[in-house]
Amino acid sequence: MPDIDGLLYIRFLTYNDQEALEVLFNKFRDGLILFLYGCVQNEDVAEELMMDTFAILASGTTCYKENDEASFKTWLFAVAKNQALLYLRKWKRRFISQRKEFLNSVEADVCFHPVAELLKNERDAQLYKAMKSIDSDYRQALFLLYFENMKPEQISRIIKKNIKQTYNILARGKESLRAAYERMGRTWNLLGI
Repeated sequence: MPDIDGLLYIRFLTYNDQEALEVLFNKFRDGLILFLYGCVQNEDVAEELMMDTFAILASGTTCYKENDEASFKTWLFAVAKNQALLYLRKWKRRFISQRKEFLNSVEADVCFHPVAELLKNERDAQLYKAMKSIDSDYRQALFLLYFENMKPEQISRIIKKNIKQTYNILARGKESLRAAYERMGRTWNLLGI
């Protein structure tokens, strides 16, 4: 039986229930933008790709199938990642290094930075900042783990790796993140991860 989000999507497709789609949009919009930003390193493009993802959902071009193995959220993030990959291929870009300045402007003026508004607390902001300097594969998997609270099985479907590879990516990513966090002068133990 599909999860509640899957049922909402099925209700939208079956009965053209716009409120169901709106609930899904409001629930997943911010997380998708942050995830997509990690892929394309551009806020405007990330927002556009999030909208494209929901346009695909609304059009029914690709449909979520009731499946015990994958939740609607897992399927949605996989669709979003595919949109990011298509964008990057189209513009012949590779995943950009996270070393670019991103949160410096956030630290100066949190209120006016769109992505900073999504990172509502200090822990999330520091964690996201530390994630800038690690490998993009690690960053994507850890974002899904820490910010979207996904299980490794769900993450493996999105990043298209088997479960053992996913656990390895998560372990290596955590070690890289710990080192990045400590380079920032933070204590890893206080992070509670």
